[in-house]
Amino acid sequence: MFDRLLDSALRKAIKKGVLEIVHPDGREVRFGTPAPGYAKVRIRLTDKQVAREIIADQSLGAGEAFMDGRLIIEQGDVMGLATLIGANNPFERRRKGRAGVLKSGRNALNARLREANQLARARSNISHHYDIGNDLYRLMLDPSHMQYSCAYWPRDDMTLDEAQDAKLAHIAAKLDIRPGQKVLDIGCGWGGMAIYLAQNFDCHVTGITLSTEQLALAQERAQAAGVAGRTEFGLIDYRKLAASGVEFDRIVSVGMFEHVGRPQFDVFFEAVSNLLADDGVMLLHTIGRMGQPSKTDKFTDRYIFPGGYIPAMSEMIASSEKFRLIPADLETLRLHYAKTLRVWYDNCQANRDAIVAMYDERFFRMWTFYLSGSTAAFETGGMCNYQVQYIRNRHALPLTRDYIGDEEKALLARSPVAGIPNA
Repeated sequence: MFDRLLDSALRKAIKKGVLEIVHPDGREVRFGTPAPGYAKVRIRLTDKQVAREIIADQSLGAGEAFMDGRLIIEQGDVMGLATLIGANNPFERRRKGRAGVLKSGRNALNARLREANQLARARSNISHHYDIGNDLYRLMLDPSHMQYSCAYWPRDDMTLDEAQDAKLAHIAAKLDIRPGQKVLDIGCGWGGMAIYLAQNFDCHVTGITLSTEQLALAQERAQAAGVAGRTEFGLIDYRKLAASGVEFDRIVSVGMFEHVGRPQFDVFFEAVSNLLADDGVMLLHTIGRMGQPSKTDKFTDRYIFPGGYIPAMSEMIASSEKFRLIPADLETLRLHYAKTLRVWYDNCQANRDAIVAMYDERFFRMWTFYLSGSTAAFETGGMCNYQVQYIRNRHALPLTRDYIGDEEKALLARSPVAGIPNA
């Protein structure tokens, strides 16, 4: 029964490219027609429960079956499977018009129930993803800055290292840092942003994280880069830091807001407002939804980012405006993360044996399913990246945006890509 339901759904979904399925009873079904730029993928389902689980929840059912070796890809790979499905149902061609009141209300309720992310849970949620071992991220990310966030690709022929360096310059230019200022990096990762700012500006940077693995390596990398005296890193939640009464001239947060959780948006922006000096500037870089608010898919919530939530722009602005944070500049990075994710995926495939040796085959399949599904979400789904520049005083920045491009060019001209040792 469920295998026939799955066939029916795929027959409607796959029009371009080819997907072949071999069912547990040996029955073979083919969907779609060959088309330039669309993959051909052949999969085998090893038991009848796989179809039932996929019908119940596409991302979780397919993800767990692939992880467990019950959905076997016989031709192509998991990236091809994810992008084939996504390309046949792009965000731009989905049904227009407003969602029903019931659906909107259900999505909001799901968000509040699933992504509460209270202070007590925040550290364990972060640890789930970031404390799995720095060696994995060394194999996957750019060696110079170890940036686990969307790179910036002004040219298609850039390396990942160059694109991440360009991202740091792009963000730094928007911060408009002045000599002697204090900068806060909320969710500092392995210290790449903090080190970059300390190397290129006369400033002091404080980086905070909830990951013990990230903290140790950030401190090590700052020492190796020669900026330990102008950087400091702490294992502290942004809420506790805000309660201490300290203020910063500049605040940057890259790839952290996705972990805040929808019910904590007001708490986050209130904390930022308290941390930011009256004439301060903040740059918030986050994954976002191009459409209306929705919910986190079950696979991602269970295996990748528990407690996470991807915001719609409407949610961010509605929350930040309560605390008189003025959005001075807003940029949508539409395809930059898709390009980044494809390089990360290729790096993982190139280091497959090493990653399997660190963990096991199941982990490798889980990780590549996450990367390929994310790629499809950014290439054809509703995901993008937002960069929002916030100020508290309308006079805090120059009148036009010219300063951003000028500073960005100057940073790229003097910033060697390989300037930070890969500790």
